[in-house]
Amino acid sequence: MSYDNRCIAVFDSGIGGLTVVRELMNRLPHEDIIYFGDTARVPYGIKSSETVTRFARETCDFLLQFNPKIIVVACNTASAAALPTLQETLPVPCIGVVEPGAREAVLQGRGGTIAVIATEATINSDAYRRAMKRFDENARVVQKPCPLFVPIAEEGRSSSDAITMAVARDYLEPLVRLDPNVLVMGCTHYPLLRSAIGQVVGDGVKLIDSGEQTARTVIAELTQRSALNDTKCEGKLTCYVSDNPQRFRELGQRFLNKTIVDVTWISPEQFFAVSQANSA
Repeated sequence: MSYDNRCIAVFDSGIGGLTVVRELMNRLPHEDIIYFGDTARVPYGIKSSETVTRFARETCDFLLQFNPKIIVVACNTASAAALPTLQETLPVPCIGVVEPGAREAVLQGRGGTIAVIATEATINSDAYRRAMKRFDENARVVQKPCPLFVPIAEEGRSSSDAITMAVARDYLEPLVRLDPNVLVMGCTHYPLLRSAIGQVVGDGVKLIDSGEQTARTVIAELTQRSALNDTKCEGKLTCYVSDNPQRFRELGQRFLNKTIVDVTWISPEQFFAVSQANSA
């Protein structure tokens, strides 16, 4: 069996993608990971598909300098808007977060109703429903934007917090009345509120974490390509951000569930110099 000790590159518009990194680190502890958070241009959700695609391509050009063996788009908005373009143009495999979550939801849904919660931009893109229809054209999908879950998660409020529970009940009780079999957490922030979400929807509803499913898909892709790392050393996480590395370090620890040591701010001049060189 051959091996590939190059890094895994992951990017998001901000810090939410660190929940995907957490799943990757838990399952692939020997892999080096490069993460880029586009914190200067967050949020992506209010921007056009064309703009998000351009941002995603610029970020991938930046990440290619590290010679990654795969790029993970750990952002639902970018996955919905830019993934086909990235997969067509990048010299390495590229995986998003929408399709893995959609595939697992159809599998676990067993023909019942599938609920999707996400940001307004992701819901408006209809990316999850369209992906589920590709796996099962008869899939019954109901969707609900839950925008307040993002600031609640970033504020560090727990699932037992009164505000968290009140917002969760307001968002989710209408979905519960539709009797779904599964519920997809279609935003990388939402796993931090998994307990509150689970309390409202009840034990009978299977929760699908798109980040967890994405990590499984990455493992399957690397295994198929004989591209896993053969070192026995612990992998290293290196983070780059386009703004405010201190806030990223402090908030990111909650998303990653461990201390973040290596965070580097990349100036616009540095970012675009590398991006333009790689795309030339």
